Amino acid sequence: MNPTFSQELIDRELKKDRAAAGAEYLAEWRDDIEGFISREAIEACVSPGIRERASVVGVNYFGFIDPSGGGKDAFTVAIAHRHDEVLILDAVRGRHGSPESVVVEYSALLKSYGVTTVTGDHYAKLWPVEAFARHGIVYRQSAPVRSEIYLAMLPLINSRRVELLDNPAMVLQFTNLVRKTQPTGKDSVEHPPNAHDDICNAVSGVLVMAATEPVPLNFHPPTAGPGRSEIMAMVDGAGQVAGYNYWRP
Repeated sequence: MNPTFSQELIDRELKKDRAAAGAEYLAEWRDDIEGFISREAIEACVSPGIRERASVVGVNYFGFIDPSGGGKDAFTVAIAHRHDEVLILDAVRGRHGSPESVVVEYSALLKSYGVTTVTGDHYAKLWPVEAFARHGIVYRQSAPVRSEIYLAMLPLINSRRVELLDNPAMVLQFTNLVRKTQPTGKDSVEHPPNAHDDICNAVSGVLVMAATEPVPLNFHPPTAGPGRSEIMAMVDGAGQVAGYNYWRP
């Protein structure tokens, strides 16, 4: 063990990412390819029996898109929100078929959660941007690459900061992910050949976004009412008027 680092720091980093921290601080040998997330870690975050959560008025939701042109990968969307420090997955869907019809369906789904801006990758250049814009959805092409999203998702899963939906395909895709160590020492995370990660990519993208982006405050403009001078003229000896309490020096 490297004596220049405290045990507290090492334990904290091991909890976030066991493989990377073990190699960094404990001199543990790493294979070029290894499993990324255990099934036990994923299933510990799943809410059994809950396939989708209904939208709630007043909650700020985030949306993430993983587009597809109709090939083997599904066109996926994920919606989530943050409650205190917990990141909650509300909906995830994957569709094959006409990309245009999928855009129509997903635009309606996003709007039902009050989402009018989504994030996705640079797939097909400007096609997703223009397709969603036709249905009132702003598509931002500013997402990090998949490996970066997965590496950011790992500590959220290991610390159980996420509440996932009961989706067997999602669980399988997460457990199929593998970590590869490049000659430069940098890690990359991807699915193996003949496997898919369309669902778990959208899920990771929206939860990482919910964890990092600020939640806007809901501002409600004041309703019309009497001005300060009118209020003070009506204040009685107890400092109360029309149901309002005012502190009087």
